[in-house]
Amino acid sequence: MEAVLMQQTAAAAAAGRRCVGKAALAGNRWQAVRLAATARCGASWGVRARPGLARAQLVAEEQRTEIAGDDDDARAMRLFVGLPADVVSCDGTAVSRPRAIRAGLRALKLLGVDGVELPVSWAVVQPGSEEQFEWTGYLAVTGMVRDAGLSLRVSLLTHGRGATLPDEDADPGADTVADAGSTNTESVADDCTTLLDTVAGAEADTALPGWVADALAADPDILFTDRSGNRRKECLSFAVDDLAVLAGKSPIQAYEAFFRSFADAFQDFLGSTVTDVTVSLGPDGELRYPSYPPGCDRADGYAGDGEFQCYDKHTLARLKQHADSSGRPLWGLAGPHDAPRYDDPPESSGFFRGSWQTEYGNFFLSWYARELLAHGDRVLAAATRVFFGKQIELSAKVPFLRRRSRPAEATAGLHRGYGPVAEMFARHDCTVLVSGMMDAAAGSEAEEVLAQIKDACTEHGARLAYENASLVVATDGAGPAGVWGGLLTADRTRPCHFTYQRMGAEFFSPDHWPMFVQFARDLEFPEESHEDDLPADGGQMAPLSGRVEHGAEKEAQLA
Repeated sequence: MEAVLMQQTAAAAAAGRRCVGKAALAGNRWQAVRLAATARCGASWGVRARPGLARAQLVAEEQRTEIAGDDDDARAMRLFVGLPADVVSCDGTAVSRPRAIRAGLRALKLLGVDGVELPVSWAVVQPGSEEQFEWTGYLAVTGMVRDAGLSLRVSLLTHGRGATLPDEDADPGADTVADAGSTNTESVADDCTTLLDTVAGAEADTALPGWVADALAADPDILFTDRSGNRRKECLSFAVDDLAVLAGKSPIQAYEAFFRSFADAFQDFLGSTVTDVTVSLGPDGELRYPSYPPGCDRADGYAGDGEFQCYDKHTLARLKQHADSSGRPLWGLAGPHDAPRYDDPPESSGFFRGSWQTEYGNFFLSWYARELLAHGDRVLAAATRVFFGKQIELSAKVPFLRRRSRPAEATAGLHRGYGPVAEMFARHDCTVLVSGMMDAAAGSEAEEVLAQIKDACTEHGARLAYENASLVVATDGAGPAGVWGGLLTADRTRPCHFTYQRMGAEFFSPDHWPMFVQFARDLEFPEESHEDDLPADGGQMAPLSGRVEHGAEKEAQLA
């Protein structure tokens, strides 16, 4: 196992250099080597050109004009890998297993990945309602990423499920690996093998701060509620955004204080190591209602169309206010009485059989979608106030509904599709980050959905990025780079960056790591990818040949 990791890591770096060399010798076919880059598009944020530190992308430049150069920059794509969910201790003061994390960063650097993604839990950083924030552990991780020569995308998580808490019994310093400062690739392989056994990252059912949980106990109606009275504990109802329900503060004020504390603590890293900041907009961080069943993570395979989440008293009050102002007071008493339950097919309900296309249906669905957009607008406005002028790319997630279903879009809050969402993101110069699961079973319909999202972003001038929901990317058996590989390289679906989730025991396992090496290589040089690169039986592929020169980046020293 150690030999495989060593060979794959070494070969990936060598393969990158071999292809760069070929580009220089290939004459007119490959005339230039371009690095992945992120260019700021909005003048209000200032202009930043941040080169990818290790990824090279070959671009044919038939006409060396300024316009062609701009087009090439637009085609470049950065690759990030998510750090373990429990990378920081539960009290926020230390890095969990720092040597193992350092070894993982070193392996990614050798492979040619642009950067890593750091999930930051609101519950860890601000456990109490006072304006006191604990950033020590996250600052230490950022220093390690900087010293590894990688970029960092930070995800500020203000939602519950998905904002994973580490195991409180874990010893942050429990590393027994070799010296990670070694320049020997065998040492890198040894450290990565240690990472297999030590980084697990157990998820918690909820990761909202304790003081927020106290507010939930005092007023459960600040949570989303479905028609049966089930309350969703992973995020707050959008209807309370501007209400002082959190220890005398509104959720928007609390989110902005969290964002601002981060910006202040990381000011020396913004625009250099920290190139991207993602903010949460709802359940799983996405701009959507939690329309899937309670206790069911939508990425776990729920294929239904969902239920409307408008039955907490604050949302019902907003619905009644809208109905009264529209001259239809009886329409504001509740949500659609004939809407389906979670497991009901939409055609079994009177609402989706026809009444959703009536005047009432348009009234309710339009209001429901506007409430979602208004929430996203409020959160992104708060983020803009904090990060205006900072040299970072702001992003936020939208859900990836793998099949085109009008009922599913309606219950999620996307009644009018992704166009209004892209327009709202563009106003805030925010990248649309499509988050979801893609595998071979998704089919061409999922590709069409992604193409429609990109068309909406292009129409409104918003950037587009992707993030996968699991390790299915490199192991779905659908070609050299899997299903995502084709989507990431095709013109109609290519994003500006892609985040592969997530480092951990399975990521560096012998069943997955070689596949990821090939996945990264195929993204870098799609013209060289071939089905024969993968074994016919879906097992471990043959190692690539190559050597890695000595001279690794200086390792981080924790304060």
